Amino acid sequence: MQKFNLWKFCLALGIVWGVASLLAGWFAALGWGELYVRVMASIYIGYEPSFLGGIIGGVWGFFDAAVFGLALAFIYNVLVSTKKKATSRKKG
Repeated sequence: MQKFNLWKFCLALGIVWGVASLLAGWFAALGWGELYVRVMASIYIGYEPSFLGGIIGGVWGFFDAAVFGLALAFIYNVLVSTKKKATSRKKG
């Protein structure tokens, strides 16, 4: 199995979640998914159903998911390396 590029995975996850959070804030301003944004506002300070609140949520979402993605890719890479070492020991 191939390893993940930590920084590319981190950036990709951050962008996806950041844009999703931004759009959720903007759509909540129109009345769609307002409860979701209110719940997430308990985690993301300043996030609210409005134009500016959506931007704030998008920034929070980007950094939150980027850190999570970095941790996830790092753990995945460690597990893949461990499996390769165990497999090579069995062959030898």
